[in-house]
Amino acid sequence: MSLYQNRADERFEAAGRQILREHGVTLTFGEDFQEFKEIVTQARPDHRVGDPFDPDVSDLHKDNALWVVGRDLDGVVMHTYAIRLLPMGDLTLAEYFRAHYREFFPERETVDFSRARYKPGPGAKRIQGRVGYCGEFWVGGKPGQFRGTGITGILGPLAFLAAMRRITPNYLIGFMPRPVIYKGFGMRSGWMHAEPYAMRWYTKNSQHMLDGTMVYMSAEDIGFLVDLPITPTMSMAA
Repeated sequence: MSLYQNRADERFEAAGRQILREHGVTLTFGEDFQEFKEIVTQARPDHRVGDPFDPDVSDLHKDNALWVVGRDLDGVVMHTYAIRLLPMGDLTLAEYFRAHYREFFPERETVDFSRARYKPGPGAKRIQGRVGYCGEFWVGGKPGQFRGTGITGILGPLAFLAAMRRITPNYLIGFMPRPVIYKGFGMRSGWMHAEPYAMRWYTKNSQHMLDGTMVYMSAEDIGFLVDLPITPTMSMAA
């Protein structure tokens, strides 16, 4: 795989970690999702870890999942991310989500599932094999401390690299709501492909429609991403 042919991954990781250190950020990687759930609960008491990453709901272990936590100079949690393999078997991603899409809505307790739907794009119909689902992405801190500094363009790819080494996916995928993806966050956080309107839903007792875009990358895409000069990558992410 091109990711490892010229050690671009090692160079990207070294440069990325140096940039994070300059911003006072250190990363921790783990596989114990009970620990991750406790970290998220303490850092974001108003947020509940979604079912795909809740160890009380999903079977998560070192061979199928990992998490990333970033801390500032005071040891305060300022970033979370998690990636897990989907139990797809021989299904395409489109076939898998047709049966399981309800498990991936944000704030599922408020969703009116009678008016929810999933529509796969051409990418979802082609994607098969070991597919990693990415979620629980969050960057905190004071206004201007981390957001807007460009480090999102490092945090995302570093998590992708960790996933490639630990759970070896053929693809990584995620979902982003329209207000987020249309502000360019998908590209800023490292994603190279997007399929709009993959999910649509309404909250209960509301006529306001919400929709989510599926973002995705192949292992080959990740190899291409980390082989780019890191300075242009950061400027795109700023």
